[in-house]
Order: sequence, then C-alpha cells, then structure tokens
Amino acid sequence: MGTFCSVIKFENLQEVKRLCHWGPIIALGVIAICSTMAMIDSVLWYWPLHTTGGSMNFIMLINWTVMILYNYFNAMFVGPGFVPLGWKPENSQDSMYLQYCKVCQAYKAPRSHHCRKCNRCVMKMDHHCPWINNCCGYQNHASFTLFLLLAPLGCIHAAFIFVMTMYTQLYNRLSFGWNTVKIDMSTARRDPPPIIPFGLAAFAATLFALGLALGTTIAVGMLFFIQMKIILRNKTSIESWIEEKAKDRIQYYQLDEVFVFPYDMGSRWKNFKQVFTWSGVPKGDGLDWPIREGCHPYSLTIEQLKQKADKRVRSVQYKVIEDYSGTCCPLNRGIKTFFTSPCTEEPRIRLQKGEFILATRGLRYWLYGDKILDDSIKEDVSRIRGWFPRNCVEKCPCDAETDQAPEGEKKNR
Repeated sequence: MGTFCSVIKFENLQEVKRLCHWGPIIALGVIAICSTMAMIDSVLWYWPLHTTGGSMNFIMLINWTVMILYNYFNAMFVGPGFVPLGWKPENSQDSMYLQYCKVCQAYKAPRSHHCRKCNRCVMKMDHHCPWINNCCGYQNHASFTLFLLLAPLGCIHAAFIFVMTMYTQLYNRLSFGWNTVKIDMSTARRDPPPIIPFGLAAFAATLFALGLALGTTIAVGMLFFIQMKIILRNKTSIESWIEEKAKDRIQYYQLDEVFVFPYDMGSRWKNFKQVFTWSGVPKGDGLDWPIREGCHPYSLTIEQLKQKADKRVRSVQYKVIEDYSGTCCPLNRGIKTFFTSPCTEEPRIRLQKGEFILATRGLRYWLYGDKILDDSIKEDVSRIRGWFPRNCVEKCPCDAETDQAPEGEKKNR
C-alpha cells in the first residue's frame, strides 16, 4: 500500500514529465490498443457478458490491464533509488575500496553506478530503460520484471480473443473459388445476434491489434527471460560485464586467482528472494548487501578499481570482421541478436570491416564501446560511441595486440 501511495502522490510532480517521452507513449499506446480491442471484441462478437464464461473472461482482461499498468507505473515513478548526495561509508577506511563520483560529489556505494541519463548514481543499477524513461535498479527491479512477465501473459490472452473473434465471425462466410477468395462481411450468425456487425473496419482493427499483441509477446518475453536469468544469479547486466572482464584480466596476466561473484547467495531461491518479497519492498537499504561466505565485502568494487587502473581490461580491443550498418535491430545478424537488441536510447555505431573498436561493457550478443580513430582526428572531436553486435567483431589476439595495432589504436590505449 505504501508503494501504491507513492505512485499516487508522486513525491515530485516533475516526475509526471517522464510520460512525455517516446518510450512511455509507445508502451502505453500498445497497452491501450490491445486492452481496448480485446474488451470490445470479447463483449460484442465473441463472448457476451450475460454468460458466466464471458463475465469471467472480461474480468480477467481488466485484471491483466490493471496489474500491467500498476507495475509499469511503479517501475517508472518509484524509480530505482539513488545514492544520497554526498554519501560516504560509515567507516572512513572503506572509502579506499570505492570509486568517487565527481558529479554526485559522493562515493559510489557497492553495486551502484552513475547514469548519464538520470545524472545520478543509481543503487544496484541494471540499465536505463527508455520504455519506462527511467533506470531499472534496486527499488523497481521487481516491478519492472513483473511488468515484463504480465505484459506477454496479457497479450497472449488478448491474442486468443482476437483469433477467436475473427474465427467465429468469419466462419461459414468464406467462399473459396478457383481464382478468388470472397469475404462476406455481413452480420455474424450468433444467438442473439451482435448489436454491431463485424465489419471491415473491425476486422482490420482486430488484425492490427493481433500483430501488436504477438510482437509484444515475443519481444517483451525475451526481455523477461534475460532479466530472470540474471536475477536468479543475483546479478545485474552491468555486473555480468564486470565479471566477464575480470576473467579476461586474470587470463591475460595468467594470474593464480579466481574471481568469485560475491553477491551470489548459492541458490536460485535465495537469489530470487533478494529481489522479490511478499511486501513488495526489496531487502536491505540499497547501500549494504549480504555477501557469500569467503568473499571480501568490497570484492566487486576492488575488481572495478583494478579494471579501471588496467586500460587493457577496461577497454577490451576488438577488430571488425563484418560490416554493420548501425540499425537498431539488424535482421542479417541472426535471430538472437535481433531479439536481444539493447532497450536503450544509446546509439548504434556503423562499422566497416578492418576497423578497430574498444568495448567497455556489453551483453551476451551486443557490445558497447568507442570506435578507434586515426591520428588525423583531433582529440577534442566527439568520440564515436555506441552499441554493436558481437558477431561482427572478434577479440584481438593478446600476443599481437601491441605489434599489429595501428598508431591510432596505440594512442587511444
């Protein structure tokens, strides 16, 4: 109830401006179209309200809409939670294990990262999502993930209504000839007959809503799968990339050590409970986190400091092996790359075969980094930075990294 009140009151009325963005406009538009058309189709042409099944079906449709919108607005307006301005650890000696944020004038708490869009350090930051026009982090991770679950389930129900509506209304009205298919859009055979006939406009609107519902089911369902995968490991997308770079650092220097992710509680159920609780309020305060036995309390932040000091690890070098046009969801890069395109406003960068790029973070099928410019480019020129598919680049061999690197690359290293 406390969370619900915070959504209604909007601690700061300026938060309402988050709705004035292409992400929420598109997301709420899809929800409105699918929900409205499902209710109209169900009541008028498929399952009338005067029947028990029709009433239950209609209530379920409303229930999906309410739960989807509740979790969506929770994720948007409650927000991820920000590190307090000027924050520093209680024990001053612990500050040696933490990075300092010059923008927030505070130390970065464990698992927090600075978001350029929000211009604040976000507690347990996973990513900045354009669809909610906010970050996904400590406070709203559960609401965001529930939205990703409920949206496909609601769309599956709506898609079933759309298909059954078109089937029941067009049944026995398709005349198949040798060369033509004629559709008779006359009044449907129904007892009692529908108040409004299922005409061409209704058919087109239902078909359009069906496309939206199926597309949302696939796209959002993939995002839910990705989120659950990292939640069951008690990680975030950023922490997965840090762990990957840690392994690369150890392998490159052939160190006799093993990086153990400190926040994995040892079982999926315990990791699950770190995000989802019966009260809806996540565990802890977002600043201090329980760690697995045998790990240093600041082992992840210590690893970040090592990677920051090691430029080779902080910016892993890749060579472009195939051209990339810079499209948001490239069909020619594979199905998995297409459906796992990062949900962010950050740009994609065009790549040509033979170019070099420095990746600073990434996902399973995508990387984020800076294109290496040659010496003719002045240093004060803006960097070419953005996302690109993993399968169009390859990691440069460590033993040839210095000898074969072009002069521009050595300069940027």
